Amino acid sequence: MDTNSLLAKFNIKSEQEEFDVIHDTVEKGIFFKGTNLWILIFAIIIACVGLNVNSTAVIIGAMLISPLMGPILGMGYSLATYDFRLLRKSLVNYGFAVASSLVASTVYFSVSPLSEAHSELLARTQPNIYDVLIALAGGLAGIVALSSKQKGNVIPGVAIATALMPPLCTAGYGLATGAWNYFFGAFYLFTINTVFIAVSTLIIVRFLKYPIWHGVNEIAKKTANRWVSVIATITILPSVYFGYVLVQQERFTRNANTFIRNETYIEGDYLLKTEIDPSKRTIRLIYGGRLIPESVKQEVIAKTRHYDLEDAHVSIQQGFSLNDEDTNESLMAINTQQTEISRLRAELANALHNQDSLNQSRHRGRQLLLELKPLFPEITSCGTAEQVMYVDSARYNTYLSLFIGTSDPKTTTANRSKLEAWLRSRLDADSIRVYIEQ
Repeated sequence: MDTNSLLAKFNIKSEQEEFDVIHDTVEKGIFFKGTNLWILIFAIIIACVGLNVNSTAVIIGAMLISPLMGPILGMGYSLATYDFRLLRKSLVNYGFAVASSLVASTVYFSVSPLSEAHSELLARTQPNIYDVLIALAGGLAGIVALSSKQKGNVIPGVAIATALMPPLCTAGYGLATGAWNYFFGAFYLFTINTVFIAVSTLIIVRFLKYPIWHGVNEIAKKTANRWVSVIATITILPSVYFGYVLVQQERFTRNANTFIRNETYIEGDYLLKTEIDPSKRTIRLIYGGRLIPESVKQEVIAKTRHYDLEDAHVSIQQGFSLNDEDTNESLMAINTQQTEISRLRAELANALHNQDSLNQSRHRGRQLLLELKPLFPEITSCGTAEQVMYVDSARYNTYLSLFIGTSDPKTTTANRSKLEAWLRSRLDADSIRVYIEQ
């Protein structure tokens, strides 16, 4: 493949739409009224619910139906073609859309019973330089697709990638809950997306040499270009700083994990837990085992210099320690606890046994009646009861009483001795009294 063939594959002008068609498409997408406005409000509510319940799928759905891209592309297009009339329309509609979105999201989060900030919401509060790159690339894709006859589904994809809706909803959450750091962080992310989608649109429109529809003098052109440069510079500077902070924190976390993996072994102790806070540059190590001498702690901390962690604050703490005295005390405490546990188990077993015996005694008479009938057919009923007979105020005897109902008292009385012997054997009881009733 020669150079010309290769360059032809990257040529986007061969599929370019007519300039007047592109102009009309951009202008139609700017306005927010009627259908577009209601779609925007519904999309905001959907995105708020998604952030509220931490559902990525719901948030993506809201971004798909959001019409916010229109005014932003309009701003970039109008600045590139110096169409200041269209720029004013874009700014007015953009401001109205942003205000409507903030009001809708603030109202939603004010009445929602769910107020916890989940990961999907927190992800929109800390923008950095990488969000600028996403907005630039997304804006380039959007305007290239808009300029082509084969538009496809790029615009919804750009809306998802640049995430215009979630930052506005998060800003509304910040207003509703008074969390101003969330509001400013999210609104800054939305500003980054707006500015650099517009800037990338301007770049492509200038590159493709779109016509300038209205005459404009050179002073107005220079003023417009100067304002674009100033706004883009002011917007990007904080993100560069935040990107630097993010890289430093990632590096700290990586070095801290390497340090922990290689240098934190202490003989006789086990590393129970580690906590790394890159924002505060702290490392917390919690050990269990024998008491760690201070000199050993300092040796471990001194090894941080090999991992670019000299300024890190390393805290070594004892989750639990076992020295000789501690061991004896711990064993005594364990024995005491085991003794108490055994006592409580015995009491529980005895209570369960008594409860079981009580439940069985309620139905003992019925079982005995079933067994007595074949041996003594004249017996018609049977009941049992525990009896306590006091000899004096301190001494007493306990025995089991049986009440026998019979249709032939003489026969049953004659067989009393046999009946009592059978009952003693059956119930495994020495003290039994039998009462015969007609």
